[in-house]
Amino acid sequence: MLRIEHAYWLIAAFLLYSGWRNLRDGHRWHAAFWIVLGLLFGAGDFILAQSAAGHALPAQIAGIGVIALACLAPRLRRQAHPENRTAEQRLQSAIALGHRLFGPALLIPLVTLLVALFGGYLVIGHFALFAKSQMTLTGLALACVIALLAAARVARTPVLEGVAEGRRLLDAIGWAALLPLLLAALGQVFTRSGVGAAIAEIATDFLPTGNATAALAVFALGMVLFTVIMGNAFAAFPVMMAGIGLPLLIHQHGAHPAILGAMGMLCGYCGTLLTPMAADFNLVPAALLELRNPYGVIKAQAWSAVWIFASTFTMMWLLVFR
Repeated sequence: MLRIEHAYWLIAAFLLYSGWRNLRDGHRWHAAFWIVLGLLFGAGDFILAQSAAGHALPAQIAGIGVIALACLAPRLRRQAHPENRTAEQRLQSAIALGHRLFGPALLIPLVTLLVALFGGYLVIGHFALFAKSQMTLTGLALACVIALLAAARVARTPVLEGVAEGRRLLDAIGWAALLPLLLAALGQVFTRSGVGAAIAEIATDFLPTGNATAALAVFALGMVLFTVIMGNAFAAFPVMMAGIGLPLLIHQHGAHPAILGAMGMLCGYCGTLLTPMAADFNLVPAALLELRNPYGVIKAQAWSAVWIFASTFTMMWLLVFR
């Protein structure tokens, strides 16, 4: 059975490969960062099992690893990897391949969707190929592997060259590659620390709780604001849903949970367009494209965020209470 742990082991193997290549090239800080991260990914199952059994030492070692990552991150610098081909050769290759280049990229959402929809039916005897609770994530991991193989076939290059290009991109992004993971975990930290309950108390004290439109507006704007603060709508969602979505909109005013959740996340994504905290979306592209203004991406998409939010809130107000 394919489980999410297999995807983590695959990520761990890639990170350890990146660390080994950096160590061989003399980039010791990059090597140490990716090796420590790879070990944390690879040992996650063992750490959880030991913690459940009451053994604290593996979790403490993992904590030391996280602290080591924080200490190593400021030392990472963008690495210039030698190119096997000139820019002109790469351009000619891209022109020759044409639209076939989009095929491997489109395989990722397609395979993920197929696994999410039909993975539960893939059973050989009594053996299920996918764990039902993790089909979307395992499907995404499988889709990335299939896309890598397809890209190698389309470009007529060895698979290892694709892995090497992934390592080059990882080194270019640096520590910002971890931001989605860290910010998503931050949402759970906020929820468990009682931020959602505090927001619910404030909303009850100061909002006209009998006014569904006002509660919906606070929920939508809160999704934007918390996403701007935390850089990720996934981190903002549990906080706002626990504080306003569930107690006021769903339980008190009868809002449709699916519509509220989906369109509330879209409101949060508007915040993603506006914040440097979403570094992997807004700062990393500016660095890779060598823009003069590091916030040029945010500046270019700010009005798009405003109009998308206005349209989303209008549609949510029309649909969520039906």
